Amino acid sequence: MNKRILLTGGGSAGHVTPNVALLPDLRKEGFELHYIGMADSIEQQLMAEQKDVTFHTIESGKFRRYFSIKNLTDPFKVLKGISQAKRIINNVNPNVVFSKGGFVSVPVVIAAKGKCPVICHESDYTPGLANRIAGRFADKICVTFEDTLKCSGKKSYEGTDKKSHSKTRKKPHGAQMVHTGTPIRRELFKGDRRRGLDFLGFDGEKPVILVMGGSLGAVALNDGIRGALGRLTKQFDIVHLCGKGKVDESISMQGYRQYEYIGKELPDLLAATTLVVSRAGANAVFEFLALGKPALLVPLPLEASRGDQILNAEYVRKKGYAMVLPQEEITPEVLFDRIMELYLNRDAMIERMRLDPTLDGTKEVLSVIRESISASEQNI
Repeated sequence: MNKRILLTGGGSAGHVTPNVALLPDLRKEGFELHYIGMADSIEQQLMAEQKDVTFHTIESGKFRRYFSIKNLTDPFKVLKGISQAKRIINNVNPNVVFSKGGFVSVPVVIAAKGKCPVICHESDYTPGLANRIAGRFADKICVTFEDTLKCSGKKSYEGTDKKSHSKTRKKPHGAQMVHTGTPIRRELFKGDRRRGLDFLGFDGEKPVILVMGGSLGAVALNDGIRGALGRLTKQFDIVHLCGKGKVDESISMQGYRQYEYIGKELPDLLAATTLVVSRAGANAVFEFLALGKPALLVPLPLEASRGDQILNAEYVRKKGYAMVLPQEEITPEVLFDRIMELYLNRDAMIERMRLDPTLDGTKEVLSVIRESISASEQNI
């Protein structure tokens, strides 16, 4: 009989793409694939492209750190979502639930507790609010950053998983934390440099910089890059993914291409890329690292986030894989100087990345899924 896995996670693409990265191997292993998310959501949109994944919908409420009148009503949505998720879980009868986080995952993880193994994955250096809640109902928590194991509290212990190189730690409430890294989409490794250059209309004579400000764009980063174009395009070709509604139609310059968003062509663009300038969301950062792309990271500042991107960026800077530029320090001149510094140090960064086996966590996460199912079956 085929094993069944129930995936969940949503609210942003970063809570979905690692799940997508697991699908090819899960298919090969004969898993029946199910996904729980919200209707008319990013997760439903992305899963619609996966024809063999059965998508189930529930309601859920956001978990906010600020006052909103919706904070009074959203807990009732979470309770309704738990009830809906329980019915789905009873019908699907999954062998394992794998949660990538985001507010939509919380009712699913709570509903699955005690019915099958529950695995959560945390991309960022420190857990977000949804995963801090969901983690209390999980059996295992996979983490991208090894240092995240230290965030589990004074009563926890650390060991080494004998079946892999992953370090583990037990949280006080019972969930085992495992350093796995993050799953990386297989298609990103299949890009073709020539196709990427042809798509962009670049001749390949200059190194290519890929600038990414996230799906919503980053005004400070966009403005800084555009202010430095005169100097940058003398030495580089630039492809700028500037976010929805952020394309500046007034700019027409040789060696500069701008798009709101790139989909299926992204692997080819990455294959053609020499350097990356980007925000510091963990999933995107580790995709760059797994592909050996030196990056200048511009994390979201504290006033616009909980500080997770700052910690993400500092971790990879200390590893020697990337450079960091705080958003408040951006000027066209500073951006140009830091990009030139990155370019001059690229070879050493690429070599460090090449020697790190933890940058692609796909195999390790799959191993945790298999081991959890096996342990559950032995306890039946």
